[in-house]
Amino acid sequence: MKRLVSSLMLSLAALSVWAQNAIRVEVHNIVEVGERFNLAFVVEGEHAPSDFSWEAGDDFTVVWGPQKGTSSSIQIINGKTTRSSQTSFTYILQASKAGTFTIPSASAKVKGAEIHSRPVQIQVVSGGNASAGGQSQQGQGGSTPSGESASARTADGTSDIFMRLSLSRGSVVVGEPVTATLKIYHRANLVGFENARFPSFKGFWSQETEAPSNIEFQREQVDGTMYNSAVLRRWVLIPQKSGDQAIEPAEVVCLVNVQRRRSSSGSIFDDFFGNDYATVRQRVSTKGATLHVSALPGGAPESFGGGVGEFKVSARLSKDSLKTHDAASLLVTVSGKGNIALAEAPKVSFPPDFEVYDVKTTVNTDKSGTSGSKTFEYPFIPRSPGEFSIGPVRYGYYDVKARKYEVAASSVLALKVARSAASTAAAPESGSTLTVDRKGVKNLGEDIRFIRTKTGLVADKGFLVYSKLWWGALLVLLLGGTGIWLGMRKAARLRADVAGTRNRKATRQALKRLSQAREFLQKNLYTAFYEELHRSLLGFIGDKLGLDMAEQSKENIADALVSRGTSQAVADDFVGLLAACEEARYSPDAGHQAMNTHYEKAIALITAIDSSMKKTPVSKAALALTLLLMLPFSLQAAPSYPDSLWLSGVHAYTEGDYAKALKDWEDVRATGLMSKELYYNLGNAYFKSGEIAPAILWYERALRLDPSDADIRYNLEYARALTQDRIDEVPEIFFEQWGHALCYLLPSNTWAVISILFFALTVALVLLFLLGSSSALRRWGFFGAIAAFLIAFLGWDFARWQRSEALRQDQAIVMRPVSSVKSSPSEGSAKDLFILHEGTRVKVLDNVSGFSQIEIADGRQGWIPGKDLEII
Repeated sequence: MKRLVSSLMLSLAALSVWAQNAIRVEVHNIVEVGERFNLAFVVEGEHAPSDFSWEAGDDFTVVWGPQKGTSSSIQIINGKTTRSSQTSFTYILQASKAGTFTIPSASAKVKGAEIHSRPVQIQVVSGGNASAGGQSQQGQGGSTPSGESASARTADGTSDIFMRLSLSRGSVVVGEPVTATLKIYHRANLVGFENARFPSFKGFWSQETEAPSNIEFQREQVDGTMYNSAVLRRWVLIPQKSGDQAIEPAEVVCLVNVQRRRSSSGSIFDDFFGNDYATVRQRVSTKGATLHVSALPGGAPESFGGGVGEFKVSARLSKDSLKTHDAASLLVTVSGKGNIALAEAPKVSFPPDFEVYDVKTTVNTDKSGTSGSKTFEYPFIPRSPGEFSIGPVRYGYYDVKARKYEVAASSVLALKVARSAASTAAAPESGSTLTVDRKGVKNLGEDIRFIRTKTGLVADKGFLVYSKLWWGALLVLLLGGTGIWLGMRKAARLRADVAGTRNRKATRQALKRLSQAREFLQKNLYTAFYEELHRSLLGFIGDKLGLDMAEQSKENIADALVSRGTSQAVADDFVGLLAACEEARYSPDAGHQAMNTHYEKAIALITAIDSSMKKTPVSKAALALTLLLMLPFSLQAAPSYPDSLWLSGVHAYTEGDYAKALKDWEDVRATGLMSKELYYNLGNAYFKSGEIAPAILWYERALRLDPSDADIRYNLEYARALTQDRIDEVPEIFFEQWGHALCYLLPSNTWAVISILFFALTVALVLLFLLGSSSALRRWGFFGAIAAFLIAFLGWDFARWQRSEALRQDQAIVMRPVSSVKSSPSEGSAKDLFILHEGTRVKVLDNVSGFSQIEIADGRQGWIPGKDLEII
């Protein structure tokens, strides 16, 4: 165990020696053939080295050395003593031939551990003209290497100094980065600089990327001559305009030590003290440079942000889920190589109703200034709830390699905005007053009015005015009055015409017999039903065609029907129904559905035959009576469970379970039943669930069924006050307001019934005027008929007005939380005109390619996606 510990301690000591002592090589990386140069091996550490060894090899000649030099230091900090030493071994070498050669590794021992230097490569170049700049004049001017700079010469004529301003490219496009490097070269005893003047780079955006405070010279060969060179400045330039852009010269005053000899006095000490040095100021400048800048080609994409190079774009959200009125940021990063510092902020299309603030910019570039990233932060605050998407963010740039425009795009970002507590349109508690953080919203009351508990459910029968029943009633009244007036003159002829009387009564008798068949159908009496149905059909055809029982064969019936104007198909169906009735009387029970089908077919055939054999106005009345006869039976098929669903919804609403109430009443609506009470309750359930737009939609639909209902109108106005859009409506003319007020006193069907009743009174008073036995009665009949007709006309007009308003398909509600209204029906090229929020009522003017042209109450128009609307 002790041996193991000792071994570990020795290993750690060896590692410590290796870490604290190393051989560093100091030598020029490039020399000339025949030039003598220094090579130094330096060992630094806590302990001095021993047994130093190095062999020069055959590539270099050791002119002198090694010369050993040592130094040491001791530091005491907070009672801790630190010792360090530095030992150098210096040689003077000379290279005899050109090429690239390797300085062999040196070795030494430090406390018994052997250390080595790393091999170093040196480039040996052929020597040039020692006076490579000898043709230049002292000071400024003269020819320069490569024609790029002016050179200065020292006073003794043995060394040159010159500067070069080099550009990484000679021809670029506007916005393409160029690196400009200012370097100084010398073969003199240069000791300093002063009065430096650098180019101002007019016409360029410039950024200094390198300005060394400690200038380090490197060996560099220029036109076969070895110089010491160093970078004074380095810039990145971005041209801002096209054309040949001139760059003015750079200038600097160099301080050079020049050796000079004093005149000899004949003393033996002249060799030692006869020479001294003087500092000479030499002004050195570059020539002006010219950069050819081409203009960018046309056809730049809309998203072009001034970038020239190669870029990509990424985007992210600081939060992907937040509430209304909370702040967040969109971070867009443009990265790549090029004029990244001048990249403009990409255009980002935020959802409507987002408040976007000033963009913040952060630039991160490398040392060259042409590669890195630029991040743009877009702070925003959403004002409306919903699920939104941002992006893709596009950034167009000019690719200098491909010589064309490219567009980089980010991914689409999803953002979910919940309704904050301050903006939730929930109903206030009892006894409190509703306050909404919205300009222009008035406090209309404490709460919406309660739901209706009575169903009032009916099948969707539509409006009475203009219905067949309404027209039939008017026709019956008109014909009835005309019949009474002409009755006396026609009575004798009608009594004499037995066949005509029988024909006219055929439909009425058939319907009477069918009512008996219907009773058998409801009681599911199979045989009795078909016997009565068969008897009704034969009785109808006998009366209608004047056929005796002996003549009522199927062939005679079919031929007689066709000859009297009935189509062949109807005749064949009638004969086929007779055959089906005869067959069913003697066959097993085929079920209730077959009986119902035959019953409805009989009514349809009687109606069709009666219509095709129109000879008197009685056929229209027969059709209306037939429809009325079918109505009770059709209602009989309505399901019975809507009542239980209705009551379940009422109970759930009363208990505050608005979601269940909404589901129950939606299930009632799915059965095909309707009523203003159902629509009103749906609006209330949506409102209590915090969904304002659907609530307004159902209130509007309920109001169309009964514009006179005060509760519906109150709740509608209450819900409208909670919408975000305040639109100043164009006021109606005063007589239109009066007309609306009077019209909406009663529902449309009530006005229709009033019109029929007063029309009947008008007919009666006209008969009184025509048939009155005295002048007084005729006078009362005349003026009374005029008054009754005016009231009937008014009832018809109001019923028609409400019907046309209710059946309009050009009124809709905005259902999306925020929707942008555009100038044309497209997403890309259209401009945003204004925004609308959920619950706003609009008028639909046209529909094109999934977009609807709308008009709001103040007359403004635009295009909105059709999916954002729902027709009332």
